[in-house]
Amino acid sequence: MCKHCVRTPFPDRDRMCLESGAYMANMSKCSNCSKNNLKVEQVPAEMLEEDSSDEDTEEEKETVTYNHVCGDCNHIVCRHKYKFWLEDGRQEYRMDCLLCGFAEDSISIMPTDPRKASSMEY
Repeated sequence: MCKHCVRTPFPDRDRMCLESGAYMANMSKCSNCSKNNLKVEQVPAEMLEEDSSDEDTEEEKETVTYNHVCGDCNHIVCRHKYKFWLEDGRQEYRMDCLLCGFAEDSISIMPTDPRKASSMEY
């Protein structure tokens, strides 16, 4: 990962979890060639480090991992990691990327979300 290519490393993106794309507003320029042209390079499964902390729920997680790469000189800017899983009746999302930032979100799979219940009753 190259902290010289981004304006702010790991910006706080609140609940904005992206499984594809790039946060180009945070891209400064490639530290090798000074261009601002990104492409995506998929990371093969055998190249990923294993997270042994969640072994029992690993089958239930959807993980998307790719590299943000300079389109001109193939310099690797950073690795983008996105995870999705179900937990206690909620859809959980997490994004971790030097360029796109860090974000987490949680959405109920039920028709009404008890955490977001309106105080206004009809």
